[in-house]
Parts: sequence; structure tokens; C-alpha cells
Amino acid sequence: MTPAWALRQEELLSDCIVSPDVFNHMVDRLCAFVVPYQHALETEAGQRNVPLYLAGLLSHLDRKNAETIAALVDVERLVMQDFIGTAPWDHRPLVKVLVGEVVDRLGEPDGVIAFDPSSFPKRGTHSVGVKRQWCGHRGKVDNCQVGVYMGYVSRHDHALLDFRFSLPEDWARDEQKRQACHVPEDVQYHTRPDQCLEMLDLWGEQVPHGWVTGDDELGRHTRFRQQLRARGERYVLGVPCNTTIRDLEAPLPAYQGRGRPPKPPWQSVTAWRNTLDPDGWTRLTVRDGEDPTATQMHGSTGVVGRHPASAVGREYVRVPGIVGCHRSGRSVSLPVLPHPDVCVRGRAGGTVAGGIGAGDQGGRLH
Repeated sequence: MTPAWALRQEELLSDCIVSPDVFNHMVDRLCAFVVPYQHALETEAGQRNVPLYLAGLLSHLDRKNAETIAALVDVERLVMQDFIGTAPWDHRPLVKVLVGEVVDRLGEPDGVIAFDPSSFPKRGTHSVGVKRQWCGHRGKVDNCQVGVYMGYVSRHDHALLDFRFSLPEDWARDEQKRQACHVPEDVQYHTRPDQCLEMLDLWGEQVPHGWVTGDDELGRHTRFRQQLRARGERYVLGVPCNTTIRDLEAPLPAYQGRGRPPKPPWQSVTAWRNTLDPDGWTRLTVRDGEDPTATQMHGSTGVVGRHPASAVGREYVRVPGIVGCHRSGRSVSLPVLPHPDVCVRGRAGGTVAGGIGAGDQGGRLH
């Protein structure tokens, strides 16, 4: 290292020194923030230990475990260990307080409820629910745990509302694994779409919103979309690029004079995308500030999707956007923001809005 650079480094490091006094008001705000959560805890010991535990997490300690935090706040080590690791307490009252605060501060009639299954890579095999499954964090099948999250987005800000742990079906049936990880008896296997519907039923009436969103892991399930329509929800969901649709706005084939009048042919979303007139697309700049070359190609049409034989009726949808985003010479998937002007009502009373993305994995309808 040259002397000039060493001097410059010393100057930069000196600018990085922040006095602890800067954070005092932040700690005071945090203490006020946790008060309703303390009151939501059922036990007096839990209410007393919450501020002590937070004080330890925000302290100067290098290793912030139960033993070091207990020594810092001057309580018995076993007290803190019991509070963190073994004391029974219900998190649901805390979530109720959280949802109430999010609604008070961020709630808007046109807010968006966003569901998202999210994975956590793991190396071992003993953590609860861990197995080889699709790991979105790494973009491949890998060893991981998966949680299902319910978030809220409005013009003010965004926040998480609730969550569910996705316990794989083989784990739910393995009594030995359940006992080793202390999985409660009332925790059973549920599909991720069912977990989203459970959270929506629990909080949907309390949380003001105009839309429900999710990726193709949720949108590919016909029953999930039907359940949203049955609840009167407007939604933007991803579907795979090989989803079969019928373009309701395409010219009808010529009628030969016998039999039923012909209808537009069934085709995949990808094939339909390739038939659109390039001049009819609207180019939109997205991800402003991160990559100015990222753009969206936006078009629309009304379609009807083909469902399995078990599905009830047909679902009429509005596909409001083709996403053709290019970053560094390759295509990626990016979402199209929902807008109520690009929707149609289906027979079941539901509404769908979305955009088809030509991405690295073949495309998505966002």
C-alpha cells in the first residue's frame, strides 16, 4: 500500500466512526415501538424479558447469545435461555398487533396483499422441514427450508404481515423427525396455496386492499385462482409460459357452413406472444436507477384459459402486458404493476391482471 493511499484510507476510516449518541433516539423509539408487543405476551416473565433481550441485541457485544446478553443486562443465564429457547409462548397475538399497526400506518383502499413462498438454503438434514426442493434463493433444487409470507404494499411503504412454515408432506408423516424437532401435533401438512388462503381469510377483512399478487408457484394452481374469485378478490398471479390460452380478441377462423362456428385455436402463452404486432407494444422503463437499459414491452388482450377436467367452468382473464426486459444482452423476468383499467370480469366474478415475462426460465405471467 502506497503512503498516499494509506493516508487516504485513514481519513476514510475516521469518517466511518459514529458516536453511540447518534443512536440513542433510535433506541428510545424502538423501546416505544415494542410496548404493545410486550403487552400482547401472556406471561409477566415474557413481558419483562423483551426489552432486556432487545437491549442485548442492540448492544456492543461481539457474540450476542443468551449467556452474554444475560451478563450484560444482569439477569440469570437460565432466565434468558429459557425465554429464548424453551419458554412456551404464542406468537399469534404479536402478529395481531403487527397487522394492526401496519393497517394504521400504511393502509390504503388500493393496497396490495403480496404472497410469496421464500426459501432458506441449509447444509444439514436435521433442521425442521429441510429437504431437497425448489430453492428460489439459489434458482435450483437444493437443500432448504421454505416459508410462505404475506406482505402488504401501499403508496406509503411495504411491510410483512404474517407467515406460515411450509412443512413438507413427508416430514409431516415422519413421527421420528417430528419428535426430534419438537414439531407440535397441530402442525400438519398444508399446500402453500392453502396457507395463503388461510392468511387471507384471517386478515383480509382487516387489511384494506384492492389486489392480491403472487408468482407462478401460486398462479399455476387453478383451485387457488378459483378460491380468490370466490372471495371477490382481484389478483395478479404468475402462470408458466406453457399455459394454454384462447385469444378472445383474435379474428375467428372462416366458417365452412357446417357444424359449430369455429373458435380461436388453443395456443401456449409463448406462441401467442410471438403473434403480437411489435408496433402495438408500449415501451416502459423500469428499475429506474439500477439499470437504465431494463425496459418492458407492454401489450394486452383478453383470453380464456384451458383447465383440467376437474375445474369448474372457464376462467376469463385479461393479460395486460408482455414483458421483454433486457439487461446486459439477456432477457429477465420483471413484474408489471397491476392497474384496474386493464381487467375484465370473469363468469365467476373474478378479475385477473398480469403480464407475460420472457425470462431466463422461459417466461412468467406476473
